[in-house]
Amino acid sequence: MRTDTTRTNSATFAANRARGAVRFGVHLADGVTRRGDLHESGSLRVRFPSPEDKGLSGVFVNTAGGIAGGDRFDIDIRAGEGSRLTLTTAAAEKVYRAPGGAAELSIALKAEAGAHLSWLPQETILFDRARIARRIDIDLADDASLLLCEIVVFGRSAMGETMQHGEFTDRWRLRRGGRLVFAETIRLDGDIGAKLARPAFAKGGVAIGTALIVPGDEALVARIREASETFGGEVGISCWNGFAMARFCAQDAARLRADMMTVLGRASGSALPRLWLN
Repeated sequence: MRTDTTRTNSATFAANRARGAVRFGVHLADGVTRRGDLHESGSLRVRFPSPEDKGLSGVFVNTAGGIAGGDRFDIDIRAGEGSRLTLTTAAAEKVYRAPGGAAELSIALKAEAGAHLSWLPQETILFDRARIARRIDIDLADDASLLLCEIVVFGRSAMGETMQHGEFTDRWRLRRGGRLVFAETIRLDGDIGAKLARPAFAKGGVAIGTALIVPGDEALVARIREASETFGGEVGISCWNGFAMARFCAQDAARLRADMMTVLGRASGSALPRLWLN
C-alpha cells in the first residue's frame, strides 16, 4: 500500500509540473526591427509593450507565478542581420523549494551579422532548498554585439529569509563566428549557506551577478572602473577573447542591482528597460 501511495504521489507531482517555451526571431525591415513568427506554449509568454524608434523590446512573463522542482522552461531567440532586440522580465523570478527533481531552464540566444542583443532579466531568487539547473548558449556573428546580465539571490533577505540548502547549476557557453570563446559551469549544492559564508566563496554575500559585454576591450574596462568608488558591493571587471565580463557579489540584492545598473549604463549608450527603474 505504501509503495502504491508513493507512486501515486510521484505521478501526481510530475503531472502538475509547469512547462513553458518561447521561440521567435526578429529581422530588420526598412531600417526598423520587426518581429517574425512567435511560438509560445505552456506558462511562458513574451509581450512587446511599445513600438520603438529602430529597435524592439520584449518582456517575458511566467504565468505559473514562479519555478518549482521538475518545471522546465525553454527560450530560443534569434536576432536577424542588423536588428536590435532588448529582452527583460516583468518581475524577479522566484525558484521555490523542490522536494523532487531540479527545475530546468534552457536559454539559446543567437545574433546574426551586425545585430545587437540585450538579455537583461531581473533577479532570480532562490528559496531555501530550491533546485535549478540553468543553461545559457550564446551564438554571435563576428560583428554582432551583446549585453547580457544575470543576478542570482540566495534567499529573500528583505524578508529575513536565507537559503541554507539546495542546488544551483549554471552552464554558460559563448561562441563568436562559430568559435567557442567562453565556457563556464558553476555548481553549488548541499549546504549552500555555509559555503557562501566562506571568504573564498562570497564572504557572507547573498547576491551574485555576472555581466557579459561583447565586444569588450581595455578601454571599456577602464571606463567601468572609473565608477568603482560608487560600488556598494564587490565588482571585478576584465576582458579577453574580445569580450568583457564583470562579476558582482553583495550583502543584499538591492546593492548588487545598483552596481549592475552602473556597469550596464557605462557599457551601453542605450537606456535600461523601464522595468529596471521601478
